[in-house]
Amino acid sequence: MTAMKQSGARRRASAGKRSALLAGCVATVLAAATACGGGGTATTAKDGFAQVPQKEGALTVWVDSTRVAAANLYQKEHPEVKMDIVTYDGDANGSNYLQTKVQLFDRTGKGWPDVVFSSQNNEATWAVDQKFLAPLNKGLIPEATLGKFAKGANNVCTVNGTVYCLRNDLSQAVLWYNAPLMKKFGYQVPTTWEDFQKLGDKVAKEHPGYLVGDAGDSYTPEIYLWASKCGANDITGPKAVSVNTTSENCTKMAKLMDGLIANKSMSISGVFSTDFGKNKADKVLMMPGPAWYGGALFQGTFKTPAKTIGAAPMPQWQGETSPSTGNVGGGTWLLSQHSAHLKAATDFLTWVTTDNAYQGKLAPGFPAYAPAAEVWLKQQNDSGYFAGDIGVLKDASTQVWSGWGSGQFSQEAIWAATVKPGLTQGKSIVSLLPAWKDSIVKYAQSNGYKVSQ
Repeated sequence: MTAMKQSGARRRASAGKRSALLAGCVATVLAAATACGGGGTATTAKDGFAQVPQKEGALTVWVDSTRVAAANLYQKEHPEVKMDIVTYDGDANGSNYLQTKVQLFDRTGKGWPDVVFSSQNNEATWAVDQKFLAPLNKGLIPEATLGKFAKGANNVCTVNGTVYCLRNDLSQAVLWYNAPLMKKFGYQVPTTWEDFQKLGDKVAKEHPGYLVGDAGDSYTPEIYLWASKCGANDITGPKAVSVNTTSENCTKMAKLMDGLIANKSMSISGVFSTDFGKNKADKVLMMPGPAWYGGALFQGTFKTPAKTIGAAPMPQWQGETSPSTGNVGGGTWLLSQHSAHLKAATDFLTWVTTDNAYQGKLAPGFPAYAPAAEVWLKQQNDSGYFAGDIGVLKDASTQVWSGWGSGQFSQEAIWAATVKPGLTQGKSIVSLLPAWKDSIVKYAQSNGYKVSQ
């Protein structure tokens, strides 16, 4: 470029013009930045986020294999909606498949699905910062709808007061038991952990081989230690966690489990293992476990006959005035803020989490949406499979202890790598609590969490 000299008067005049032109350009750029998304696509600020231009086209929905039935039913009931139903692993076992793909889509500026089901409850821990999730309580979903989810159900979806996903089902733990066997043996269903332990000792002596629980699964701490209010996983902020695995609430539950494992009334095989299914499935007298055990485990996997399995509240420690239980799984539905089909996506999201056609009548787990849960419970009770009413699931749905959070790191992976190998080597859970703590701290810090101990 050739530099040109100007007289002082012309220089001042040109400078003024340039200043005015520059100011106009800055304003234009700022306006464009405010109204533009990735790739320079113009957006409109609405419902709490910058929405991309809406257009015609197929609604892309990602689901795991279990939720294919939900997507297919919606398509059947809404034939006017074009849908592209994609099956993926649902981020099972913390695979991080969704996060990896979203990172790729962010780089290429295309490919994001409109709606996603995840089997994990911790997607908001990364997807909000990555600007993948659309806020739902800023205009997309009415408060009247959000207010009908079970108390605390959407806590895992809420960041700084904004709801970014909707819970599919709850996996609150209860005490499942074999009603005919309990009657035959002359036992009462325990209401306290102290009585639970005594009954386990009694079973070991009077009916060796029969079981009152299992400690062999990677989600074992979510059943027992969570229910005991063990503060091993208290998420105190978006990137903060408190870890204490050696408090009284932790150690007394660990001691209870160690005693029952030692007398062999508690298995360490894992309920979905070949060994358990072949040798122990018909020896279950009691089994603390999540809501989905009723259908998925006893009815589906174990093929336990009808009128056999009943459900009771999780035992509580003597003197406990605030009943608590744990939670194993569940799932969440996510809506992408990159969606160019927001109306259809929001309609699907609302339907799949609240409509009785799926949640009340077909969903395999206890619905997070309270009205659908009522229908689901009635259907379960009317099915004739269970030995009595299983309405305790409703009470347990509001008793999941809030001191155990859903961080970006997987507690199940930590337990499987740290504690489970020790159990198979004959070590006690109590002796492994410090190592469990160290492992949680390392996993948390590697994911950018500030840890207090």
